[in-house]
Amino acid sequence: MRIVQLTPGTGSFYCGTCLRDNALVAALRRLGHEAFMVPLYLPPTLDEAAASDHMPVFYGGLNVYLQQHSRLFRKIPRWLDRLLDSPALLRAAARRAGATQPRQLGELTLSTLRGEEGNQAKELERLTDWLVSEGPVDVVCLSNALLIGLARRIREKTGAAVVCTLQGEDYFLDLLPEPFRTQAWEILAVRAAELDAFVAVSHYYASVMRARAQLPADRVHVVHNGIALDGYPQTPRTAVPQPPVLGYLSRMCPLKGLHTLVEAYILLRERGRIPELRLRIAGTQTANDMPFVTQLQDRLTRAGLRDAVEFLPNLDREKKLAFLQGLSLLSVPATYGESFGLYLLEAWAAGVAVVQPRHAAFPELIEATGGGVLCEPDDPKALADTIELSLCDSTRLLQMGESGRKAVRDRFHVDAMAQNVLRVFERAIAYRRG
Repeated sequence: MRIVQLTPGTGSFYCGTCLRDNALVAALRRLGHEAFMVPLYLPPTLDEAAASDHMPVFYGGLNVYLQQHSRLFRKIPRWLDRLLDSPALLRAAARRAGATQPRQLGELTLSTLRGEEGNQAKELERLTDWLVSEGPVDVVCLSNALLIGLARRIREKTGAAVVCTLQGEDYFLDLLPEPFRTQAWEILAVRAAELDAFVAVSHYYASVMRARAQLPADRVHVVHNGIALDGYPQTPRTAVPQPPVLGYLSRMCPLKGLHTLVEAYILLRERGRIPELRLRIAGTQTANDMPFVTQLQDRLTRAGLRDAVEFLPNLDREKKLAFLQGLSLLSVPATYGESFGLYLLEAWAAGVAVVQPRHAAFPELIEATGGGVLCEPDDPKALADTIELSLCDSTRLLQMGESGRKAVRDRFHVDAMAQNVLRVFERAIAYRRG
C-alpha cells in the first residue's frame, strides 16, 4: 500500500501529534508499506529519527499567512513560493512568532477549511500536483480535522482514499471568536461527508466528534495511540525512587493544568506528610508559555519551594527517558477534553503510575491499563489527596506502574497502532471504490 501522511509541523518545539504520526509512518514502513510523512505549515521537530527525510513543506506558514492577507501573494510565481517555504526560513519565523494563538486565526481557519474555495487554493493545487507527480497513492491521511478542506481536491486529482485522524481539534475550534467558531464547525460538518474514514484516538473523542461535527458513525473508527519502545526498560521496576519525585510531562501551559499541579504540590509540602517530595516539570515550552511559567515560579518562590522544583523544557528523547526513570509518579491534570495524552503511554512504558482528572479520555485509558488512579478535575486539594495516598503506598504504586508497562508492551505500542490503522485504511479504500 502507498500511503501519504500529511502532518502540520511546529518548526521549533516538540509536538505529540508530530511524534505520533512520525512513529506511525516508521511502523508502516516496517510492515512493508511505502509510507511518507509530508509536513505542512512548518517543518516538524522530532525526538526520534525522521521517518521521511527531505520531504518538501506544503502550505508553508509564511505563504499561507501572506495569501490570507494579500491578493498579490495568491498569484506570485512558484519559485518565490518555494523560497518562502525554505525550512530554514520557516524555522526562523516559527522561533520568532512563538505558538499559534487560535483567537487570532478565525478568518484563516475558515479559509483553509474551505479548501479549493479558500484563499490558499494555490497551495492546495501545488500539493495535489505534487501528489500526482509522485505516482499512484492508495491512501492520504490527514493528521487532524482542521485539514479537512484538502480532502475534496485530493480525492478528485489522485483517486486516493482520504482518511482523517481525530485528535484534539475541538479545543482549538472552540477558542475561535464568534462568528468564526460556529462557521468553522458548520464547514467541517459539510466537508466531513467527503471523507472515506476517520481514525479517532479514543472512544471518548470519537463520541465527541461524531456529535459535534455530525460525522457519519459508520466511518468513525477508534485506534488508540501507540509509542515506540526503544530505550524503555525491559523489566519491571523493583522500587519507587526515593526521596519521592512527582513529575509532569507535557506543554507548560494552562490547558494542561500545570498550575493545578503546582498548587497541589504546595499543599502537599504544607501538610508535611511527604516532607522531601520534589516536583520535576518537563515538556514543551514556547516563548508564549514563558509568562505563565514565570508566574508559577514566582508562586513557588513565595511558598518557599522554588529550590525543590525543577523546570526542564524541551527535552530530547534521551533526556526524556532519563527524566521518566527518575519519577515516582506522574500527573498532567489537563483542564480540557484531552483526546488521548501520549505522555501517559510514555510514563507507563517507564513503569511510572499516574494520577489524572476524571474526565476526557483519562478514565478510558486508566481502565484499559490499570496504570493509575483518577481524581476530581480542576481541584488542587483533590489532586493533592490522591497523589498523597498513592505515594504513601509504594507497593500499590509499583503494581500500577507495572500494569501500565505491560499494557503498553501488549497493546499500546506503535506496531499495534499501525496494524489497526492499516485495517481502517483497507476499509477506506473499499468505501472509496464503492
